Order: sequence, then C-alpha cells, then structure tokens
Amino acid sequence: MCRPSMIYKIALTAGIVLSFVCSYLAHQRFDMPERPEISPGWRCERIVSMAPSLTETLYALGLGDRVVGVTRYCKYPPDVADKPRIGGYFDPNFEAILALHPDLVVMLEEHEQSLPAFKKLKLETRVVSHKTIEGIIDSFRSLGRTCGRGPEGRRMASDYEAQLRWIQRKTAGLPRPRVLVAIDRTPKQGHLTDVYVAGDDGYFDRMIELAGGENAYRENRVRYPVVSSEGIIWLNPDIIVDLVGETALKKQDKSSFEAEWDELGQVNAVKNHRVFVFGQDYADVPGPRFLRIVRDLARILHPDVDWRRTDEPRMAH
Repeated sequence: MCRPSMIYKIALTAGIVLSFVCSYLAHQRFDMPERPEISPGWRCERIVSMAPSLTETLYALGLGDRVVGVTRYCKYPPDVADKPRIGGYFDPNFEAILALHPDLVVMLEEHEQSLPAFKKLKLETRVVSHKTIEGIIDSFRSLGRTCGRGPEGRRMASDYEAQLRWIQRKTAGLPRPRVLVAIDRTPKQGHLTDVYVAGDDGYFDRMIELAGGENAYRENRVRYPVVSSEGIIWLNPDIIVDLVGETALKKQDKSSFEAEWDELGQVNAVKNHRVFVFGQDYADVPGPRFLRIVRDLARILHPDVDWRRTDEPRMAH
C-alpha cells in the first residue's frame, strides 16, 4: 500500500505534467493567429507587382492601397493609372524598383530569371503561377496568406470554385461543342493569315472545358501553336472565339473582324454564324477576371441554358 506522502508526490508530479501539457497546447492554439498569413515577418505595406494579373489579384484581395509600383502594362483597376511604373513584363527597371523601397515584390514563374537579381538587392519576393486556372485560384490563398489577408484569400478562392461548379452543373450532360480560341492574328488585306490558337495550355483550354465545351485543338506540344487557314478547315470547329482586344477594336470595327472569317465558309463555326469576337480588355489577362470569360463562354456555348442567376452562389468578397 502506498503511503500518503507517496500518493501526494505522484499526484503533484501528475499535476505539474498535466499543467505543462495544457499550457503547451494552449500556447500552440493561441499562437495560430500569429502565423505569416496574419502577421508576416515583413510589413507587406509597400508591394511591387510584376504583371497585370498580379496587380488585379492584389487589388481583389483588398491590397491595392499597398501597391506602390506596377508594370507599364498594368491598366486595371483604373486606380493603377496613378501608380509608379517599374518597367515591363520581362525588362524590370531595378533602379526604379529600389527607389520605391518595397518590402515585397510579387512575381510570376515566368520572372524567375530575375530572382537572383532581387536576392542580390535583398528584396523579399513571392512567386506564384498564373499559367492555369488552378494556379490563379491558389494564388488568392497564397498571396492572401503572405500579405496578412489569409481569410480573405481563402474566401475568395472558395467563391470562385463555387462559381465554377455552378457553371459546370448548368452544362452537365449537354453536348460539348468543339471550340477554337484564336489568341492572336494579323489581318492582311482583309484575309486570314496564320492564327495563334489555344492548345492544351491549361488556361484557355481549361476555361473551354469549364464552360461546357471541348478544345478543337488538343495538341500538347505547344501552348499556343500557329495554325494556317487550311489547318482551321481541317479542325472544323463548331465555335470560333476570336480574342482581339480593346486596342484592336478601336482601329477596326467588330463586324469586320467577324467578316474576315467568311473565307472559311466550309467550317461549321462560320457556316452556322458561330464566330464571336471578344474585345474585352481582360480576355488575355490570366487574373481574377478570368471568371468573366468562363461565364461569357458558357453562354455562347450553351445559349439555351437558363443563365438567370437565381440559383447562382453569391460571391462573398
């Protein structure tokens, strides 16, 4: 039989251990809000953006007032017109960047060749991928976490995923038209010349899929291959989406862009008047506004679907 003094010592030791464990667990729990997504190790108050899609993402996360420098190609939202310029997409002006005293430079995977220079300048950087739809959505979370907007970033990503699921439900079980997305072309005396189209690129290709279609060009060797008029006739897409951009539409009427496809009258899309010219300024910016393109595509691909937003999930952000 244990003596009272022994029992007391055992109880005291157990109490001390239990108190330590509880204290440790409580410390771990209450330390969670102090992770980088809430309190980053840097102030994250002076951000330089290295691409239009990144600028749009930062603004969508509510960080626009912290953006102190953007590229010469950044045009949206309109507020960026007053932001200092730090060069181009692939030719950043490091002197201009340093003059802004940034505590964070946000860049894409395509900019990784510049990382050694930024490291040498002792500038904090974060790299995200906007090559795919999934990468864009993930950047909402990662940039939100990096810049103390973790909950906002997660909520934004969740909203986008819910919207995409809603569009997919609307088109589930319907025929999937074959879509050719023309990324860039140079009209020559009113005729079609070689056309850059979306291949199996993970971006436009994925948007076509999400909108309820099938990419007419599925070669995976090149993201944006050049296709001749004869090649387009051979592909014979049901729908053609011609991304021409706002600048081009200021120089040439939308109907004239559509008319240039008439020489391919044997193609289903042309024959059935299913050529659509997209002049939206966000059509070729792989950022938060990609969701608008998916919506536009879904309505074009499936015009008979009831697209009224009575059952559409609400966006919280």
